[in-house]
Amino acid sequence: MTPFPTRLAALLLFAGALVASCSSQKSTTPPPAAATPPAAPTVKMWGEMKPVVSVKELMQYMIDPASDYIFDSVKTLIRPDGKVVEVMPKTDADWEKLRIGAVTMAEGVYLLKIQRPFAPAGDVNNSVGPDATELSPTEIMAKVEKDPVEWNARIEALRNVGLEVLDIVKRKDTKELWDASENLDVACEECHSHYWYPKEDAQFYRGLDARLKALPPPARGQSISR
Repeated sequence: MTPFPTRLAALLLFAGALVASCSSQKSTTPPPAAATPPAAPTVKMWGEMKPVVSVKELMQYMIDPASDYIFDSVKTLIRPDGKVVEVMPKTDADWEKLRIGAVTMAEGVYLLKIQRPFAPAGDVNNSVGPDATELSPTEIMAKVEKDPVEWNARIEALRNVGLEVLDIVKRKDTKELWDASENLDVACEECHSHYWYPKEDAQFYRGLDARLKALPPPARGQSISR
């Protein structure tokens, strides 16, 4: 019969070996892998936008016609017989035509954010000669590149008018169309006078007025416009 102290020592030795074995197994077991974070959503690109025409052509064939829908929606006409006629949207077709102009303005003006030439090849605007009043496409581009923030602000001003008119169309508020038309005129002229014809300043118009006054009076039956 094995003495009690000897058996106790053997049990303790076995227990120690068992603990060591378990500890060894735990240390060799790799920790659970951390949860993989979800992949960032992939942005589906619709393709790069490439310009087809210059800024000058975009204005002539898209933005200007769109603005005419707004300018022509409300106006006062004096007929040859002296009668005053107020023009304003009256039918659903009138309001729909105005909506076309507003949508084209609000969406189309953002095409000016795409870099493109300011005029067709070979077109230097009215920028040559002593009576030149417009900047050349190169000069305009230099102004835009110097301060792109202002260029984008001018674009947003035009877009805001388109959004304003869209809201007016929803409510069919004829009275506010007069304000919208004025806002559009201001936005257009401030942009043009800064980028396109800044030479047409007060001094330019004083000189033009002086030249007109120096012209001989028109013959009877003719008229002269100023």
